[in-house]
Amino acid sequence: MDPETITAAVANNVRAQRAHRQMTLDELAARSGVSRGMLVQVEQGRTNPSINTLTRIADALGVTVARMVEVSDVPAVRIVNAADVVTFPHGKASSARLLVGTDAPSILELWDWRLAPGDHHDGDAHPPGTREMLTVLEGELTLSVYGGSHVVGVDDAVVFRADRPHRYANNGQVPLRFTMVVTEPKVTPDQ
Repeated sequence: MDPETITAAVANNVRAQRAHRQMTLDELAARSGVSRGMLVQVEQGRTNPSINTLTRIADALGVTVARMVEVSDVPAVRIVNAADVVTFPHGKASSARLLVGTDAPSILELWDWRLAPGDHHDGDAHPPGTREMLTVLEGELTLSVYGGSHVVGVDDAVVFRADRPHRYANNGQVPLRFTMVVTEPKVTPDQ
């Protein structure tokens, strides 16, 4: 999917979700920790926000990142073609691909991550109760969370509470690829 379509979808979805909740830009800025100026740029489609910024906005609105980048309404069965997968470039040779996500009845996201040797991604704390599950397909992941580092090898899997900052790092010499599921409790920002 082309970047302009994604940027337009994010702009429309953020505006619509904020309006649905009768939330001002200042309220969304306070809840998300994203500046009012950045929110204006996002809602006007003038910027393509980072994963962390989009996650903060989605968390403050009580929806998934998938909902923020969704181009159309979700049918009963939804097949996401490879050409429609949203890719967030990260560094020179790394990326995070949001394969598919839902926000009803449960908030779920399925991601395909690729990190080049020496690269890392720092994830912000998600809402309380959020869990991440992942399995390494290639390379070796160093997961840092709760003050500890854990090495996850090929075909290994891990689940952890993601309500604290966390880091995915490729400290190895070969590319790292892992698939991740994020699940968080369905609550409104006021709860």
